[in-house]
Amino acid sequence: MRYKTFAARNAAGVELEELHKLRLDWLEQAEGDVFALAAYYPSGFHIPDHHHSQSQLLHAITGVAMVTTQFGRWMVPPHHALWLPAGIEHAVDMLGDVAMHSIYVRPDAVDGLKSHLHVVGLTPLMDNLIREAVAAPADVPADPRTTFIMGLLLHEIPNLQERPLGLPFPEDRRLAALCRGFLKDPSPHTNINDWADGLGMSRRTFTRVFRRETGLSLSTWRQQACLLSALPRLTEGEPVTSVALDLGYNSVPAFTTMFKRMLGAPPRHYLHSAA
Repeated sequence: MRYKTFAARNAAGVELEELHKLRLDWLEQAEGDVFALAAYYPSGFHIPDHHHSQSQLLHAITGVAMVTTQFGRWMVPPHHALWLPAGIEHAVDMLGDVAMHSIYVRPDAVDGLKSHLHVVGLTPLMDNLIREAVAAPADVPADPRTTFIMGLLLHEIPNLQERPLGLPFPEDRRLAALCRGFLKDPSPHTNINDWADGLGMSRRTFTRVFRRETGLSLSTWRQQACLLSALPRLTEGEPVTSVALDLGYNSVPAFTTMFKRMLGAPPRHYLHSAA
């Protein structure tokens, strides 16, 4: 198993933009099947559109990373990672100070790697494998332990469970405009009939078109949009009650039920485990 590590820490006198460019250059020149990198970004930092020839497993240890592509937005909170197939143009925005670990993988390095962009939940095993991979000495021959870690890491990636923290955008301009308007003022009470009427469609036609364009029903898309709006505020310590009411939920239990159904745990437990 060939591997490389590269500690992209924010060294004194090196601008973050320059550091990011150095990392991308290093990646394209390095030879190997899997690469482990660490980076640290302040809140509000923006990484402009870019792509790479390797697939990327992007893991935010602290803070929340928001990844934007032509296909939509994906949020990466702690204890989660984003799988970015090779070649996808994407930008990244930091919500809070972000400590990021990334695993870059040759597309043909192992069987079973997914071809679509999605967020996954990290198991304790995978979390520790990533940490060990990043901590491995850079540019030295792999010892048996490191070789085993990198090989196991590769084979665990296809087994990670997908999580609904992505928000695909429709290609249809009119639908996309409605979706962007919703993100500015998300509400669980969005009425499918209002959206259909606004586009001059029947409810049945709108339902079919929206699912074709996004792969989701409007109800599921709306819930995921509410999660995208809620998570950054919750990670900053804002009370669950105020977030739930601002998003238009009639009660905290209603918001908590939605949150638990989508992420598998209520907000307080989820944020405690992600801290």
